[in-house]
Amino acid sequence: MKKWIDRMLGGDDKAPPAPPPEDTAAGPEALAVEVDGAYYRWLTASSGYQATPEAEEHILDLVRTLAADPLAASGLVPRIPELIPQLLRDLADDTVSAGELARQVERDLVLVAEVIREANSAYYRPLQPVKSLDGAMMMIGQNGLRMLLARIALRPLIQMGETGFARQAAPVIWNQSEKCALASSLMAPGLGAGVFEAYLAGLMQNLGLIVALRLAGRAEESGKIPGSSEFGRRLFDVSRQLSAAIARHWDFPRDVVDGIAGVGHDDATTLSAALLRGDQIAKLRLLLDARVVLEDDVLVTDSLDNFERRCLGKIGAVEG
Repeated sequence: MKKWIDRMLGGDDKAPPAPPPEDTAAGPEALAVEVDGAYYRWLTASSGYQATPEAEEHILDLVRTLAADPLAASGLVPRIPELIPQLLRDLADDTVSAGELARQVERDLVLVAEVIREANSAYYRPLQPVKSLDGAMMMIGQNGLRMLLARIALRPLIQMGETGFARQAAPVIWNQSEKCALASSLMAPGLGAGVFEAYLAGLMQNLGLIVALRLAGRAEESGKIPGSSEFGRRLFDVSRQLSAAIARHWDFPRDVVDGIAGVGHDDATTLSAALLRGDQIAKLRLLLDARVVLEDDVLVTDSLDNFERRCLGKIGAVEG
């Protein structure tokens, strides 16, 4: 597989550095494109350059090729423990009781500490510090426990960029993933999608992006990556297909796989719709926190409805 990847990573000539072009459009769909563009420019500000169309297409082809070969793609990320797909299916099963989940947690002191930490987070805001596992379980509830366990399981996969720009970007992308997961789960009931499935899709959808950024950084000797908004939009799309391919290969729940794959496409599901809105809300949250955009920016006021703006505020309590 290494030789195949090395052949695919043949170099392209670089264009002289120049500022990436700005998107100028109006309307809800165009505003969503602008959110993606603003987020990508901010994410790549330190390493983006104006690439030739050929260089951009070369990178996108790399990602498309991997999406068609999930076995090779899964070999580029840490091997997922065999128990995780089963655990995630159990977490999605409403018939699994809180007591059963609690017994699983009790066997792992790291999990116990994580649950207590979660219960004391700014998201739950307890009146008094929570010090016991029982108290923490009561505070976060069964659904909160499901989400926490999924987050613990998937965090190492997103934060695995070991060199170059992928390493620099990984913590930011994981922060966005957590916020996207929560926002998607908040959007899900109103769109007829499963809450936990939407949360899991939000955590998983950026795995392909980390792989894509690793490939993009290795395609240039300098380690820089194309910085244009249009390239970023296309990269988000093809890397999401890569995420879906890896999730399918790892036997993730079908609703989650189809939801990730359907975002922005004709075969979009209700979960795809929740994930699309959650993704946009999470990107705006990071841009607001970085003061790239302000609360009265058109990207906030015209692209979100009242409920989505409340979600924007709620996910601000999620620690990256």
